[in-house]
Amino acid sequence: MTEPVIHRISTLDLNYAPFDWPFARERQGDIAAHFASRRQRTPALWNGRILLGRDPVFAGNRLSASYFDADFAGMLAWRDWGFPDESVFNGFGMGALRCADGAFVMGVMSEHTSNAGRIYFPAGTPDLDDIADGRIDIEGSIVRELEEETGLSPGDYRMEADWHCVSAGAAIAMFRILEAPIDSEDMRVRIEANLARQAQPELAGIHLVRDISDLTADMPRFLTAFMEQELGRRKLKGARS
Repeated sequence: MTEPVIHRISTLDLNYAPFDWPFARERQGDIAAHFASRRQRTPALWNGRILLGRDPVFAGNRLSASYFDADFAGMLAWRDWGFPDESVFNGFGMGALRCADGAFVMGVMSEHTSNAGRIYFPAGTPDLDDIADGRIDIEGSIVRELEEETGLSPGDYRMEADWHCVSAGAAIAMFRILEAPIDSEDMRVRIEANLARQAQPELAGIHLVRDISDLTADMPRFLTAFMEQELGRRKLKGARS
């Protein structure tokens, strides 16, 4: 497996352009059967419309790409079958929530989701609601997903200016660090109280990351690569001070 590459980016130039995805068209029957099988195990799965990317270009401080809409069943099959169409990527935003004590706050995905047990920052594959004037609003996607999953609103954190885009095979994870002014244990209590009020929360619990030892095998490699960079930068800064 190719190691992730991290790009520090100031501008996302992501446009929407309809595209007839050959993989989804040519394997329609197989995809439908696969989704039916997945729903037997996870009945809450819903086959809505999502956005996938094509033709990513990193140039200077800019990431450019074209996005098209597809159904979730096609994306799920493409992922589960090992990303057979290498011309397509899943490009999504992640709000890297960091508290006043330096700890990062992640969520453990609930059993009724397609990523049960995995540990991430709040995130989601972009969908049609993230298209604004023909462009993909990844920042807006981060704000929405964070509020849906944790109850936090934009007034609860400060968003850093730059993006940390982690290119890892068929995925490009676009991290934006979100600085929260409270300590991580207080944040955990607040989010878990919000989860307790939800009928079917996307998160089963909260996982705090203070140092490398808090990274686990339940985290995807693009996430641990980003965290290793950030935790290493903090350690180096501490050594110099």
